Amino acid sequence: MQPAKLDLDLYRGDSWKMRLKLYVNGDGTMPPPPLDLTDVTAKAEIRDRPAGQTIVPLDCAITLPNIVELSLSPQNSFKLPVQGVWDLQLTFLSSDEIKTPLAGQVSVTPDVTDSTPFPQQLP
Repeated sequence: MQPAKLDLDLYRGDSWKMRLKLYVNGDGTMPPPPLDLTDVTAKAEIRDRPAGQTIVPLDCAITLPNIVELSLSPQNSFKLPVQGVWDLQLTFLSSDEIKTPLAGQVSVTPDVTDSTPFPQQLP
């Protein structure tokens, strides 16, 4: 199964949060049942390209039964590449299964305020 596509549009240097509700895929019932995230760990990264050297981690927090909250600190968003890719990886500890429910492209708008890494000193 391929991950669902979710592109991110971020602003360099800003805090960012996203709350995701995950559901079981496929049997056609409406509403779909929530994905049980008991004994699951979540990990997400932004990179300049798949297997790229620039790695910016997203903080992940799980709220049962099916919520994953992703966040990015201002310090880490300052390190973002102009363009990149990301995904969310879930590890089911009871079965050692790894699933990637979401992935996508990342575009980053350069910031203006505090955009220099080292403030210039006036003469």
